[in-house]
Amino acid sequence: MLKQIGVAATIALGLSGALTGVASAETLKWGAARDIYSLDPYSYGDSYTLSFLNHVYEGLVRYDADLQIEPALAASWEQVSDTVWRFHLREGVTFHDGAEFTADDVLASLKRVSDPVSPLRGNLPAYKSSKKVDDYTVDIEMTGPYPLLLNDLTNIHIFDAGWLVDNDSEKPTDVGAKIEGYATYHTNGTGPFRLESRVPDSKTVLLVNENWWDEAAHNIDRIEFVPITSAATRVAALLSGEIDFSEEAPAQDVPRLSAQPELKVMERTNLRTVMLGFNRKPTLDNGSENKFNDLRVRQAFAHALDPKLIQQRIMRGKSRTAGTIVAPDIPGYSTELDTPYLYDPEQSRRLLQEAGAADYPFTLVCTTDAYVNEEELCQGIVNMLSRGGFKPQLDIAPTAAQAPKRTGGKADVYLIGWANEPMLDSYSILVQMIKSRSDTAGVFNWGGWSYPEIDSLIEQASTEMDREKRLDLQTRALELVKEEIVMLPLHQQPMAWVMDKKIDKIAQAADNKVRHWLTHVSE
Repeated sequence: MLKQIGVAATIALGLSGALTGVASAETLKWGAARDIYSLDPYSYGDSYTLSFLNHVYEGLVRYDADLQIEPALAASWEQVSDTVWRFHLREGVTFHDGAEFTADDVLASLKRVSDPVSPLRGNLPAYKSSKKVDDYTVDIEMTGPYPLLLNDLTNIHIFDAGWLVDNDSEKPTDVGAKIEGYATYHTNGTGPFRLESRVPDSKTVLLVNENWWDEAAHNIDRIEFVPITSAATRVAALLSGEIDFSEEAPAQDVPRLSAQPELKVMERTNLRTVMLGFNRKPTLDNGSENKFNDLRVRQAFAHALDPKLIQQRIMRGKSRTAGTIVAPDIPGYSTELDTPYLYDPEQSRRLLQEAGAADYPFTLVCTTDAYVNEEELCQGIVNMLSRGGFKPQLDIAPTAAQAPKRTGGKADVYLIGWANEPMLDSYSILVQMIKSRSDTAGVFNWGGWSYPEIDSLIEQASTEMDREKRLDLQTRALELVKEEIVMLPLHQQPMAWVMDKKIDKIAQAADNKVRHWLTHVSE
């Protein structure tokens, strides 16, 4: 059944640079659940697209297989003042077209990603400017003391300055605004693989970069990335050997796939916490009084949901029930906060009665294509809430149709997931979702809430350079989020990778990002 490679997995974390004497050339056929949006990493803040492009482009720093920050295009760095970081660049690195990597490329890339029209501008929230010290040294100045610059830089890919100029690509493209350019369909990175061809929604082919600066841990010569949106078709392709690897196996098919002698399945929960958000404006979109502003109604909502039923039946025992809005791997997480509300529909009805909200009607907005078992999950939530004294109505449709309702504050209650990527720190969700909305914060505060005490803790954390003190501030903010049920966490969703048994080394980390420069296929 194996063509040019086989795929099966032995979990191997922390592989970087560990393997030598790579075997003969191998082709990896990657069957993905969806296509990437663009070849321009600045065109859309989509973690899946950025993850794929990490095979082609690189940042000054990167996460290793254990999600620890390590040098990449920058060999080292230090802080020269409270607001300035100095990066010493790796020498001898070349782009895929042979151009030399220098400080000019870093400056051009930072200018492009921080452009006012850049969709990825928010990934560098404290960036002010950059300066060339010499050909291999760059100073990056922040707007103030800021402790998370390295985390942010893991997903800021570096372009060749000359290539941008030659191809009229100094300005970023924008998937959302349908603004395309040369970088939408062409690449020139420094990464372990280079682009051979791309046909959107059909196939993207990468070839090994023989001149990569790093010591290769992989032995893959060619990657064929094929989006297969139908779960059933993707499973059939795995079973027939048409594809060798997929990072998204449907939960209901995992037992069958695990039983196949030619396949292996790697399972774990990932960093993405799936949760519910509430409209907190004075009135709902239909003009009625918004009872969700009463804490008792939000408490009733929490007591109406059965975490055990969700975990065991809806998620088939694969998820991890959550009592706080960040996963255990995320800095700022506290075990003391990670206790879900008790399932008590009678208490739910009592609280609704006290709040004058018995048989409270509202609409739950869900998508069909964003989270694991989402349709079944949302239908189950509606059923449980009905028993708890609410009168919910389910509004479910693809993300494209639901996004305007959520971002426009028209959803009464909505489902959302957050993995804290690329920052991998609780400051991510606190500043982007929990903080009151402003020009630079609260972008995902779709409910319109505002808690001055929480805002103050987040603002203090944003400039606290002592890590322990910063995380203490963030944990206190998470505690208030839990007390006020600003968001109601449900679980960390499961992930399952399936592969042919010949893959003997692969790095599966909690961020669910594929790093095939760490993948090795047995001879």
